[in-house]
Order: sequence, then structure tokens, then C-alpha cells
Amino acid sequence: MNIKLNYIAFLAFLMLISCNEKAEKENANEANKADEVIAGVSEKYAPDKRVALFDIEAVKNDDTYILKGESNMPEAIEELKNKMKSENLEFRDSIAVLPDENGLEGKTMGVVKISVANLRDEPKHSAQLVTQATMGMPLKVYKKQGGWYYIQTPDGYLGWVDYGGLAHKTKAEFSEWKSAEKLIYLEAFGNSYEKPNNASQSVSDLVAGNIIELISEEKGFYKVKYPHGKEAFIAKAEAKPYQDWLSSLEMEKEDLVETSKKLMGLPYLWGGTSSKGVDCSGFTKTVYFLNGIVIPRDASQQVHTGKLVDSRRNFENLIPGDLLFFGRPATDSTSERVVHVGMWIGNNEFIHSMGDVHVSTMDTTASDFDEYNYDRYLRTKRVFNQEDEGLLYLKQKDIFTDADPSKETSE
Repeated sequence: MNIKLNYIAFLAFLMLISCNEKAEKENANEANKADEVIAGVSEKYAPDKRVALFDIEAVKNDDTYILKGESNMPEAIEELKNKMKSENLEFRDSIAVLPDENGLEGKTMGVVKISVANLRDEPKHSAQLVTQATMGMPLKVYKKQGGWYYIQTPDGYLGWVDYGGLAHKTKAEFSEWKSAEKLIYLEAFGNSYEKPNNASQSVSDLVAGNIIELISEEKGFYKVKYPHGKEAFIAKAEAKPYQDWLSSLEMEKEDLVETSKKLMGLPYLWGGTSSKGVDCSGFTKTVYFLNGIVIPRDASQQVHTGKLVDSRRNFENLIPGDLLFFGRPATDSTSERVVHVGMWIGNNEFIHSMGDVHVSTMDTTASDFDEYNYDRYLRTKRVFNQEDEGLLYLKQKDIFTDADPSKETSE
């Protein structure tokens, strides 16, 4: 009798184990399905984490998933929830949709108020410099952490900037700032002053590409107002009314070469995109910006814009302004890795930031032949005068004013 009871108990035990294993397997399959749904939506909306935020996870709580994390893309969140429903996955939405209106007190826009603001990958000064934004650059502000703000630049780049670099604005205040007349600073370096006199007290330093509100003209100076309200004077010889500058741009390849040579000798700075220092892609980005074109931030992003010109070292096909890309080609086991970019200036030469901004030659017979970059050359893309969703022409879509320069020019 005892043997029979023990046998029944043993069978019950085996059945319990089997049921538990089945339940665990079902839970694991369900968890995998939830992860796959999140991964699929992330791949669609945020394949490049440098320019899109979709940091979401599904945490199991009894029979329900809690969707946790944050994103700045409401449409991606909505698609995620719809897909969870279609997979019959029970969930509770705890996703933070940015911007954080309450935490920012409605000031979800910002304008860079110093000559160059450093953007980092974490909210601390010891974090890596990922890029820079120059004065007047409009920013979307998503959230605050201590004295740091998580922002996005007009070309989509995400980063943290400290409170000293940003003038915070509500949408109404930002609209008012954008509608004001602007000035662009055109020298590589300079200063603004308290009075219309170079001998007066300096208000701040300035770098090429700084955009600032124009108030009036006085004694050979422009009177300007910073994004946070401070006023100053800038020598007229060093700047130009923004709309005059924009309408004067002729988009000639020779202009790109001229601009690039004005930045000769600038030191290499990882993350730099200004006259205070540039990395390789920051240099090409700055040259194009000073000619009215916003291109992507990094070499690995720039390589996907424009038209392919060469991939076989047929440098005779290149024209000034073409972008040369360097790195490691793809193999059967590894993907391509783009690590460097320079700009063609003609005569078998290209200009780039590597140690400093300098000119190198692809002429294999020259005494200063750049063999190192020749050997790792990948291809050349033509960005100049190309239509591409990754390129923003300020004459067509102005990010600094409410004016429509293309319409004004056509009249």
C-alpha cells in the first residue's frame, strides 16, 4: 500500500515538475517575444542611437509587462503598444515621453548662448565630448538632471549640455527669438564689446558661425543681443546681417576650399566642430555650415549622404568639395568601418583634421605623399549641390529665422 502511495506521489511530483518547466518555457518564449517586439520597433525608429532616443525595456510583473524607459518619439511608442497588443502581450505603459514638460517648466526649447557649447554623452564634465554647438544654435530640450540638460541639435545629434551654455525658452519665447533679425560672425576668432570700440571691455569671445540677434548699427559696429538678453557690440568688418550673408552665398566649390583654408592649423579635438578645435568630421561639417549647408555630424553618417564619385582611387574624377572617406573595408567576417574624412581641394590634394587641420596629397610621386591615408582610402562622395534627406540647405529650410530665403531670392 505504501509503495503504491509513494508511486502516485512520485508521478504527481513528475507532473508538477513538467508543468513548471512548461510554464517557465512559455514565460521565456513570451519574454523573448516582448524583447523581439521592442527590438523591431527600435530598429525601425532608432537604428542610430546618436540621433534617436528609444531606451525601453519590458519588465515582467506577474502576468503583465511593465514598459519602462523613455523616448522622444511618440509615434514609436504608439507602434510598440500596438504590436504588444497584436501579440496578446498584457502590458502597463510606464514610458516617459520626452520632453519632460513639468520638469522643464515648459521651457522645452533652447538657444546656445556662448561662443561654443560642449555636448557630452553623460551629464558631467568628465564625460566624453560628443559634439559642439555654436552660439545661436537652436536646440530641443528634453529633460534636466542637476545642472545639465539633455538636448538635440537641428541635425538630430543628442547630448548633454550644462546650464552655462543654454538660454532656456518656452515655445512662445523661442518663436519670438527666431523672428528677430540676426547677425552671423564670420571671422575664425574674435570678441564682442561693451561699447562700439575695440578698446572697451570685452563681453565674450566669438567664433565663425555664431548667430546673434541684430539690434542696430552704430559707429562702425553692430549692436547685438545675446539669447539670454545681454547686449554688446561687434565690429561690422567681422560680421554680416544673416539674411544678407545667406542671400550672398553662391554655393561655389571654390568657396568651400577658401573656407577650409581659413581653418588651417586648427588643433584636432575629438568632438570638436568649431574654431576652438575640430575632429575630422567636425572640420568638414564646419566648412559646409559656413557655406550654408548642414551635413551630418560623424564620418560614419556623412558617408551615407551625397553621390558616389569614386571607390578605386580614380582621383581625376574628383572636384573640390568632395568628401573622401577612410577606414577598414568590409570582409567576409567584419563590416566596413569608416573612421576618417577629408575634403578634396584639387591638384591631388585633400584637407583634413588629423593632429591639426592640414593639406595632404594623394600624388604617389610626391615627397610628402600621404601613404597612410592612401592605403586606407575607401571612397569619395559628392555632397556639394546634391539633394539628399541627410543634407539641410539653409536657403531652403532656415533653422535660425522665420524668413523664407528661397522665396525672397526668387522674387
